[in-house]
Amino acid sequence: MNPLSTIAHNIKVQAHTIWLCARDPDLGWGPRFFALLIAGYALSPVDLIPDFIPVIGLIDDAILIPAGIWLFRRLVPPAIFARNMVIADTAAKQPVSRAAAVIIILFWISLAIGAGYALL
Repeated sequence: MNPLSTIAHNIKVQAHTIWLCARDPDLGWGPRFFALLIAGYALSPVDLIPDFIPVIGLIDDAILIPAGIWLFRRLVPPAIFARNMVIADTAAKQPVSRAAAVIIILFWISLAIGAGYALL
């Protein structure tokens, strides 16, 4: 694995860990809210600096998301983070079925088309 894919994999696992921590009943409301902010920013199409601006648009994501992960790890008790990290790492190692994804997407498209015809 090359270094960039390793970094991307680690960020993906840690982002999933943050999502799991936000749902953990042992975590307080402050860190839970912060976790939702990080996940919301990572998934939101609205950025601090729009992505279409060359170079700078992608740098804010490359800096703010890892910085948010770093700060979140300081707010969460290590036992809670470690417990959820094991779950996220195990999930990342599960095989991905692209064929199943295509079948599900085709199902939803056909359902939408069928609903469109039913409404006409």
